[in-house]
Amino acid sequence: MLLAFFLLPLARLVGQGADPALYWRALTEWQYVSALLVTVALSLVTAVCAVGLAAVVAGWLAHRHFPGRRLLVAMLTMPVALPGVVIAFMMILLMGRQGLLADITDWLTGERVVLAYTIVGLFAGYLYFSLPRCIATLLAAAEAMDPALDEAARMLGASPWKRVRDVWLPGLAPALVASGAICFATAMGALGTAFTLAADIRVLPMVIYTEFTLATNLGMAAALSVILGVATWIALAVARSFGGGMSAAA
Repeated sequence: MLLAFFLLPLARLVGQGADPALYWRALTEWQYVSALLVTVALSLVTAVCAVGLAAVVAGWLAHRHFPGRRLLVAMLTMPVALPGVVIAFMMILLMGRQGLLADITDWLTGERVVLAYTIVGLFAGYLYFSLPRCIATLLAAAEAMDPALDEAARMLGASPWKRVRDVWLPGLAPALVASGAICFATAMGALGTAFTLAADIRVLPMVIYTEFTLATNLGMAAALSVILGVATWIALAVARSFGGGMSAAA
């Protein structure tokens, strides 16, 4: 299994783009460098926003019990089961030319605002795709925390911000780093959402797809794939090291 599904495909990929000139072009020509920078920046912003929103949701839901809680959690994590193309189509229905946002802005201002095919629409699709993963991870970590710690801080007069800073953030730090790294890696390689929404936006997965389908440039596609894989692997390795260090310290 390791040989057939990991080592052989990886060796073939690396071998296909083994020419150093391909990597030099990929790291110096602006059309490739700009796609890499946009992909990294978009993935980083998505990860930060997803982790921030999910931390608020997880912190609020962690030790609260009310009718319908399980249904609410199920609805918040349901998009995990949706493919990227479906999520992109939902963004088009929401922010496309015939979408809800366009209808509302047309009614309010007489102009139809379309965001589905811009960087904002692509970010919204990535965020919608990433949030459920963060919520599931952080909610499990928050539920595992001892509520007596927060209660003790409250009894000692700590403000809500101090409780977040001194109790919740240290306790959730490994989960925050891990979920952020997963979101970053997922957004870096998301093709279905980008294929549907990135009409005029060059992100690296779309550039790779174009290179081996339209340009039939297998060598460049392989070199860009290796660069994308290495960048994602570095992010995951740093997150694992950082998160592991915080776990050990705790």
